[in-house]
Amino acid sequence: MDNPVAEFNAYRSKMNEALLAEASTTIKRIFNLDQSAYTKGSLDEETKELMGLVASTVLRCDDCIKYHLEQCYSLHISKQAVLEALEIATVVGGSIVIPHLRKAYEYWGQIEAHAEKKL
Repeated sequence: MDNPVAEFNAYRSKMNEALLAEASTTIKRIFNLDQSAYTKGSLDEETKELMGLVASTVLRCDDCIKYHLEQCYSLHISKQAVLEALEIATVVGGSIVIPHLRKAYEYWGQIEAHAEKKL
């Protein structure tokens, strides 16, 4: 894998576009609800993304973890804050979360490396 961040984003975009082109109203509403849930409200976007990261980690969804890590990075959430959120996820989820914790840590490094190449 030359650029796993770009590959993940390209696949995600391609499949979302294909799916939504044929999706029912219900699926379209779910996608819209998911997107709007993370906009600023009583909680700021950074807090919501960290919450999404924790929930995705506890649910062991690697694609969701990657998505929320990228959102955290784009919102300039520090690596330390992300690691603290992942600590909480591991405490809540238990040792079964540890493989996803490893993958999350690895992917954060890939995001950082990809961002450095853009500079």
